[in-house]
Amino acid sequence: MKFGMNLFLWTDAPTDEAHLPLYERLRAMGFDGLELPIMGTVDPDAFAAMGARLDDMGLERTGVTVCPADADPISPDAAVRRAAVAHLTQAVDACAAAGGRVLGGPLYAAIGEFSGAGPTPDEWSRSVDVMQEVATHAATRDVSLAFEFLNRFEIYLLNCSADTLRYVRDVGAPNVGVHYDTFHANIEEKSAAEAIRATGDAIRHVHISENDRGTPGAGQVRWTETFQALAAIGYDGWLTIEAFGGLLPSLAAATKIWRPMFESEEQLARDGLAFMKAQWSEHAG
Repeated sequence: MKFGMNLFLWTDAPTDEAHLPLYERLRAMGFDGLELPIMGTVDPDAFAAMGARLDDMGLERTGVTVCPADADPISPDAAVRRAAVAHLTQAVDACAAAGGRVLGGPLYAAIGEFSGAGPTPDEWSRSVDVMQEVATHAATRDVSLAFEFLNRFEIYLLNCSADTLRYVRDVGAPNVGVHYDTFHANIEEKSAAEAIRATGDAIRHVHISENDRGTPGAGQVRWTETFQALAAIGYDGWLTIEAFGGLLPSLAAATKIWRPMFESEEQLARDGLAFMKAQWSEHAG
């Protein structure tokens, strides 16, 4: 098992120069790796340099990205779908350049865009077509894609593990799987344990996120059932903390976080890591 920390708590544009002391502190806490936000237009060379520096620190990497409205895989506009392919292949290349082997997130549709109705068969099919092309490219870079279902207030194509598993099967590539996030599952699943067991080895990545996006273990997520189920399916990938605060106004606005959810970012990281390790030791040890 590997324990990671998503850098969205501090930044959506990680760099060597600005964040090197942060990386060192997270390594000293005991994290095995960092999750790198790959947002907007990125420079693979810069990610390669960052990856080399993190190698020197003994920190592994995963990546996460989202699709903007002008690069939406479900769009009826072929030009927008081509932009989605370009956006996602660029994210794959940056992830690979940094030494990451998993790229997660809601890769299948633009976040925050709604039609006013549920997903249509055509939207599903268009998204699958885009993702098949991206998965083929990702395979050449030794990167797996993990599709993160989000709650109904953030996206509408995939909102639960069952739909995401069906989507994974429709994409039909060996390097794709489900990205399970405890925050979204806490809203959408009737039973976290049943959802995890039913998804089984299709789960490729896990975000550990409290119901209020604060410190894992300090809220209402059904942690015992979650960790027991992950152990039962033999999950051995990343357990990565994802939390959000007020350091980055754009992310605070996107996540609608207007009040303090924790004492400090480093308190959340330290306590969250201790919580994950204790839970895993108890339920999988």
